[in-house]
Amino acid sequence: MTVKAILESKGHDVFTLGPNEKLSEAIRILTENRIGALVITNGDRKIVGILSERDIVRVLAREGAAALDIPVRSAMTPKVKICNESHTVNEVMEIMTKGRFRHLPVEKDGMLDGIVSIGDVVKRRIEDVEREAEEIRAYIATA
Repeated sequence: MTVKAILESKGHDVFTLGPNEKLSEAIRILTENRIGALVITNGDRKIVGILSERDIVRVLAREGAAALDIPVRSAMTPKVKICNESHTVNEVMEIMTKGRFRHLPVEKDGMLDGIVSIGDVVKRRIEDVEREAEEIRAYIATA
């Protein structure tokens, strides 16, 4: 199973924000859409960072309420791990586990093409295991 299959079922939509927007705007978007991360772009779908809930907590702990007025670029993670459509579910799980993060932007031709979360990956992996189990049951029943 590949990232391409995940995106075909969930879609390529990604919430993005510019690096000069205020952190308060990022928090509003995360809250309203019940998501855990925003991909930060310069408006051209070129990835310049990612902002997760963890990033926000870190800056709030350091700056207090004043953090709400700082630009997203001051709180985001600028070195973003990415994947592409040909990555397998297992490869994505390994990248996320090693990096200790839960959101992985998908890039195609140097531009943002989607995002996969650990929830997407786990859901797909469970579906694979259930399908394999059913195939084994069917094989045993016909033997």
